Amino acid sequence: MATWANLGLQDSASPIMEQLSFFHDHTLLILTMITVLVGYLMAMLFFNKFTNRYLLSGQMIEIIWTILPAIVLVFIAMPSLRLLYLMDEINSPAITLKTIGHQWYWSYEYSDFIDLEFDSYMIPTNELEMNGFRLLDVDNRIVLPMNTQIRILVTAADVLHSWTVPALGVKIDATPGRLNQTNFLINRPGLFYGQCSEICGTNHSFMPIVIESVPTNYFIKWIMMMNS
Repeated sequence: MATWANLGLQDSASPIMEQLSFFHDHTLLILTMITVLVGYLMAMLFFNKFTNRYLLSGQMIEIIWTILPAIVLVFIAMPSLRLLYLMDEINSPAITLKTIGHQWYWSYEYSDFIDLEFDSYMIPTNELEMNGFRLLDVDNRIVLPMNTQIRILVTAADVLHSWTVPALGVKIDATPGRLNQTNFLINRPGLFYGQCSEICGTNHSFMPIVIESVPTNYFIKWIMMMNS
């Protein structure tokens, strides 16, 4: 059961990821209906013994099987375009986080605060605590407040990277010499794990991301402690 559970999407921690999960289910339902219909028609063709030697064309059936797929594509395209727009829209962010990809670790800068920046390295397996996650835990986590609109600016210092946190529905390329941006809102506290999703070199699989979502008052205390 645990293996099958790992094949699905992670539990959403942001409104965008909730919408992505709904869109995934919506598209999967349409694909299932198409598969069942085509399978049924194929079975009927294989097993029925009726033939029509004088059937040369069928205008009506050709019109139907041309128009129906177009209608199905519209039902997939409309929610997809809506989601693309929502993911690209920046709605008055309260906090800006700058992420810089290196070979092979991440650097973070809290642009709204003075001198608040740090590097985040993966914790080696031989230094992990008993409750740590191998290849996923880092020495410096990103601390962010929940229920707050957050903008993230992403770039790279050397090669292409990709900053990805599945539970938040965020996946954005880190390109040298270019600043990409996206936004998200975390709607519950917790730890959310991600990794670099670009094949960026020999240690590509050792660039984990850990976000610690906390209430706003804890975030303010953390900021004050880091600035002191």
